Order: sequence, then C-alpha cells, then structure tokens
Amino acid sequence: MEKIAGELIRESLPTAMSYEAYRARVTQLAEAGKSTGPQQTEALTNYTQLNDKRMKRWDKTLKFGPEVVDALNAQHKKITWLVLTESWCGDASPSMPVMNKMAELSPNISLKVLLRDENIELMDRFLTDGARSIPKLIIVDDATGETIGSWGPRSTNATTLVDAYKQKHGELTPEFKQDLQIWYNKDKGQSVVEDLLSGLRLE
Repeated sequence: MEKIAGELIRESLPTAMSYEAYRARVTQLAEAGKSTGPQQTEALTNYTQLNDKRMKRWDKTLKFGPEVVDALNAQHKKITWLVLTESWCGDASPSMPVMNKMAELSPNISLKVLLRDENIELMDRFLTDGARSIPKLIIVDDATGETIGSWGPRSTNATTLVDAYKQKHGELTPEFKQDLQIWYNKDKGQSVVEDLLSGLRLE
C-alpha cells in the first residue's frame, strides 16, 4: 500500500539537513570533484562547482527591503519549508539562498533540505507536469503536519520565460540555460520572494 505524502514527510523530516549543513556538503563535494546523487559525471561535478560559487555569492549579496521583513514578521503560523534538491540543480542555486534568508528573518519558518534521489517516493508526490523537477519546496504546518502548499521548481516569472522558450524551440538549450542564469542575476531573487510571500498570505 502506497504511503500518503504526510506519512512520507513525517518519516523524512528527522533525516533532513539544515541549510548550513547542505551548503557545507555542496562545498565539500565541489572541492572533491563530486556531486550529490547516485550518478557521478563530469557534467554533474561541473554544475555542482558552479552552483557552489553561485550560492556563495547569493548568500553574501541577497538583500530584502523592509516590506519583505514586515511580511515575514506577520507570519505567525509555525511552518517548515522542506526542500527537495540536488547539488547540480541550476534552478536551485538562485532560489535556495532566498528561502534561507527568508527563514532566517522569520522566527516561524524552519528550512530543511532533502536530497531528491534519496527521497524518490516523496518526490513522486510533488511532480511538476509529471517530472521530478527540482527544487521543490513543500510547505508543512508544524502543528498539524499537513502540507499546506508547494512551490517550484522556478518562480512564476522564470517559468513564463521557460515555457515560452519550450513552446518555440521544443527543449531548453545550454545557451538558454545560461541566459536564464543571467536573468536570475538581474532579478536578484525578487521573483522567488514574491511567490513565497504570496504563499504565506494564502494561509
């Protein structure tokens, strides 16, 4: 009998990492020429090393205005943001530092990280158009253990760009993925912030 999402979340939470532990692991893997996940390829290593540099930069430079701080302070329900990801995921590198910064600013948001390929059964409860797309953020009510929302793998604005490109070209090219990272840099995490604040307001 298949387990429901709530059961899987309860079972996985004790094994979830803090953001700090996840960042330390990614840095360690990048330095060792490895990546998370069962597959070890040169491409995945390269992406891991690139993402480690990107996240270091985001962690240092992210800034939120007073309106974001006020919105986070207005969040009174204790929740957990449980993120499924992998070290090589290009879409995770700009969004996870945003999630962490928001969680740091709110006493009621706890951020936890799970590796997707070690939690496939849970991942399969939160597919995006049938795919195991990451990062996938699952929002859990701490009091009830219920899932009250999810987000990912990209912000609404980034998804619009990706969908338009796919419609025109069929698939995402390496050139487009590079352009998307440039867009992320210009956006400075604001699209992720807007999406996640909208999720909090819906509660």
